[in-house]
Amino acid sequence: MAVKIVRQPKKIALIGAPSSAAAFAPGIEKAPAALRAAGLVGRLQSIGYEVTDLGDCAPRLFAQDDEHPRARNAAEVVAGLNDLRPRVEQAVKTGALVLVLGGECVQSMAVVAGLRRYYKRVNLIWLDRDAHFTGRGAPELVRFWGEPPLVREPDVTLFGLERIDPPEQEFLSRSPMRRVLAVDAQRTGVAAAAHQALEQMHAEGREYVLHFDTDVIAQEDFGAVPVPGPGGLRADEVREALRVFASHKNLLAMDVAEYNPDQDASGNAGKLLVDLLADALAARLETLTAPVPQPAEASVSSDSGESA
Repeated sequence: MAVKIVRQPKKIALIGAPSSAAAFAPGIEKAPAALRAAGLVGRLQSIGYEVTDLGDCAPRLFAQDDEHPRARNAAEVVAGLNDLRPRVEQAVKTGALVLVLGGECVQSMAVVAGLRRYYKRVNLIWLDRDAHFTGRGAPELVRFWGEPPLVREPDVTLFGLERIDPPEQEFLSRSPMRRVLAVDAQRTGVAAAAHQALEQMHAEGREYVLHFDTDVIAQEDFGAVPVPGPGGLRADEVREALRVFASHKNLLAMDVAEYNPDQDASGNAGKLLVDLLADALAARLETLTAPVPQPAEASVSSDSGESA
């Protein structure tokens, strides 16, 4: 039986996905706890949100897996996805915005799969410095969703790309995925480029997920990621993009990936990330709860019945 979901603009459902099983090194599994400790829930509540913390999935930890470099620890990764997916289903059914703290980029598969339980078609905005698209993926991950593709290529928008390897470039040259390079967004203006990306994906009529990989933030502003590098969007530019993407009514869920507290001894990167998330979600609440302007009534003369 179909379930009618009534969206609740003032509610957020928070889920932790503490996994580094698919990573190159440990550390990112600590992100959910670190972001909570940095005050994320309190900031969201102070803005005006009702936050329901659904807790964490079971930890899935990094382990060396040299025999499978393209699908490290696949069994653990899939187990993590199967743990996260029903939690997302539970969260989206409440009508709340789903906010997943991770963890790895692969977690976005479980986020989209959980939404697909109630929404037939979901678009994806991939806010990331890297493309991460060199093929169709490991069979274990493809089989995670019984009816591939989980998201059609024309329904994916890559935003903020900086590092594209030759195999990725070859793949993207043949793919209908939309892509916005960091340099092009900066040339246009990041907020304007983000609005344009929403228009091109027809966001007014399509629900979507926002995947926020923190390595899209330039190293000089952040750097607490597994593979930092030069270039990327500055923190204020990422703030602009997040505000645009988060403020649209058809955003169903947002997942945050690749923040590594082990590379953030001062805690400043975590505080910055909390600030970026809180600022974007404050803009969302302001937009979605703003009064709807009423059309002005034409003034009419009481004597002649003609417009004044």
